[in-house]
Amino acid sequence: MAGGGKRKGPTRGTGGQRRSGLKGRGATPPAQMRHWFKDRQKPAGGDRGERAEQPGGTEAPARARRPKRDDAPEVMGGRNPVVEALRAGVPASTLYVAQRVDNDDRIREAIKLASDRGIALLEVSRDKLDRLTEGAVHQGLGLQIPAYDYAHPDDLVAAAQDAAEVPLIVALDGVTDPRNLGAIARSATAFGAHGLLVPSRRSAGVTAGAWKTSAGTLATLPVARAANLTAALRAYREAGLFVIGLDGDARTDLADADLVTEPLVLVIGSEGKGLSRLVRETCDTVARIPMRAAAESLNAGVATGIALYEVSRRRS
Repeated sequence: MAGGGKRKGPTRGTGGQRRSGLKGRGATPPAQMRHWFKDRQKPAGGDRGERAEQPGGTEAPARARRPKRDDAPEVMGGRNPVVEALRAGVPASTLYVAQRVDNDDRIREAIKLASDRGIALLEVSRDKLDRLTEGAVHQGLGLQIPAYDYAHPDDLVAAAQDAAEVPLIVALDGVTDPRNLGAIARSATAFGAHGLLVPSRRSAGVTAGAWKTSAGTLATLPVARAANLTAALRAYREAGLFVIGLDGDARTDLADADLVTEPLVLVIGSEGKGLSRLVRETCDTVARIPMRAAAESLNAGVATGIALYEVSRRRS
């Protein structure tokens, strides 16, 4: 047949007609030696929340969120918590209001309080407010608070001396839930404590969650941070304060502890592990809250409230 029906070029069975053109090129290079290989690999920090570039210039979504720094600002959500925080004078930089939010008395009061204090007002989408509050219930209202300015442990004793009162300090050993810290702050304020002491590692700090639970009391109650809790307790003892640890395994009831009327540091352990060994050994005495065997332990916030009530009752 004539014309374009016949195929040009090599056909099946022509063998090595083009073999000479491949001479000198060597074996096929492995993938890691090809120009596109590096662009298709995930970065070494991908597990730390970094974004990896995929072929074609698109970005892969982050797999993990970077841990938040202690000195980073946070956003508190919820209408009641935000209003209470503004009423209490909690330090704040920005009030976020969701677009098309249902306007009620709390929204109006929050806007007025923020305006009176010179706090910036921003209207944002609900999606952005979800991200700012890290998925917490915000009800269309968020308040950005700066990183907390911790006091020095010595400042708590100075506060008691300035008020001409017998020092009462609450120290937290292994309490890692910010909501517990906030609840303890409320009890400490209610029963006249002069401040909270927390270790700088493996402990809850003053976060948005703590502010929210404290109902604004953290605005007036100082919180000190110690690099080493045991060393700070020893320093308090050298300054003339007594240290009582609260532990369910103790043999002495708190009501029978004579030291509660003296200058006092009350140490609260974690709900599960109680007091750590070094902290326990640093205490002048260890006492318990008597309760029925059916309840193995109390929440740290509840236990602190009961203990502070007993201290207040004995002192009065």
